[in-house]
Amino acid sequence: MKKIMIVEDEAAIREFEAINLKRVGYTVIEAGSGEEALELYDSETEGIDIALLDISMPGMDGFTLCKELRRRSETLGIIMLTARTQEMDKISGLMIGADDYITKPFSPTELLARVDSLYRRVEMHNTKPAAPPSDDITLGEFTLNLRRRTLLKSGRNIELTQVEFQMIEYFFNNPDTALDRTDILNRVWGSNYFGEEKIVDVNIRRLRMKIEDDPSEPKYLVTVWGMGYKWNTH
Repeated sequence: MKKIMIVEDEAAIREFEAINLKRVGYTVIEAGSGEEALELYDSETEGIDIALLDISMPGMDGFTLCKELRRRSETLGIIMLTARTQEMDKISGLMIGADDYITKPFSPTELLARVDSLYRRVEMHNTKPAAPPSDDITLGEFTLNLRRRTLLKSGRNIELTQVEFQMIEYFFNNPDTALDRTDILNRVWGSNYFGEEKIVDVNIRRLRMKIEDDPSEPKYLVTVWGMGYKWNTH
């Protein structure tokens, strides 16, 4: 069952989103506020795959709600919806744990494409076939376990979202290899992704905050100027 929670204070917009998502097979849970969304999320026994969050809501706004939901689950897919076009709103949402964003107004085609793309990643994360217990990739002080889908740094667990895990897995399978933004985007978000390449850069920033001793001077996840990024083992 594909389950999505829509959090939107404007009933007409919420209904538009719900109708289109139900039409393609999603089970939809609706909330008119951030506070209601948290109550629904905490009471939902079968789990929610994706949350579609409006940013501008009275009371608890979308940013605060995103933080609370991400604190509850690293694997929940989160898409931020905003009528604003300011770059910082998009970056802020991604930095606090959102997986993607859509700027209003948007078409049903774009909405469904972005939701379907994220759902596929969430499903892959949750249902990936078990790998042998020894299926680790170790690079220096880091160990990536593909069965448990965990990352350890000197034995300490680093919490990763499903997008972050896919990015790290790609880097660990290609150490000391420059990967351009388009390759990363296609590998993690899919070749049919509607959005922009800068989502890669923002997620790299978020990963550096988790793995680097000094995120402003990265020594593991380094920039390859004019191209993209690589995992440095030297």
